[in-house]
Amino acid sequence: MVKERAGIQSVEVGFALLDVLARAAQPLMLRDLAAAAGMSAAKAHRYLVSFQRLELVTQDAGNTRYDLGPAALRLGLASLSRLDSVKLARERIGALVEQIGHTLALAVWGNRGPTIVHWEESLQTVTVNLRLGDVMPLLSSATGRCFAAYLSTQTRFDKIAPLLQAELAHAAKLPSLQGHSDLPTSMAEVQRLLGEVRERGIARVVDTVLPGIVGFCAPVFDSDGHMVLGMVALGSAATFDPHWNGAVATPLRAAAAQLSSDLGWCG
Repeated sequence: MVKERAGIQSVEVGFALLDVLARAAQPLMLRDLAAAAGMSAAKAHRYLVSFQRLELVTQDAGNTRYDLGPAALRLGLASLSRLDSVKLARERIGALVEQIGHTLALAVWGNRGPTIVHWEESLQTVTVNLRLGDVMPLLSSATGRCFAAYLSTQTRFDKIAPLLQAELAHAAKLPSLQGHSDLPTSMAEVQRLLGEVRERGIARVVDTVLPGIVGFCAPVFDSDGHMVLGMVALGSAATFDPHWNGAVATPLRAAAAQLSSDLGWCG
């Protein structure tokens, strides 16, 4: 057993007050803050006096409510500036592969579109012609659909529309992509498809760009609500659960949401 290291108990106790303020939707009265932190108002007040001196907490002179102060903001911004979404995701992806039993990948938006930057295979190896650095199509891949759905709301739809229109025109000329009920054939259908992605919080393709393959992509957001990463799961249609709330989509969506939260997203 690892011996527990000695600490300063009063620091840990006082942090409960800061944690309550961080989670609160608005500034709090002393009695409410103390109650939420599990201590008496008199005890909480002593901590708050010290936190005010350190600028971790401020108190409104008018309504006497407490809120986080400028020092807390500086600490938060410093922490956010040092976060690396891909690094954090890579540290967690192994456990997620074991949980869902299928191959996972990470994608970011590159200069040519959604780009695969990490790949981790499961024991159920799936044969696909994908490599690190590959750029995924916006309409026929779960990765592309996920990025298109969220980037179109962040950068205005008219900026990403030309890319979508180009793919529609290209797909219309490819016999291999014709007849897929899962693929949109007009910008109106694209809009409905991307709206469904945002409504479900995850994108899916079934037997489209990769025959016999099912794929999901869940978005990861930064503290400003911008999509910075796509977490992708894919596998053979014979063994992969394609349901929106199934054994793959549910933990993938949860993992992306937790990573978003760790990156400072409060959506």
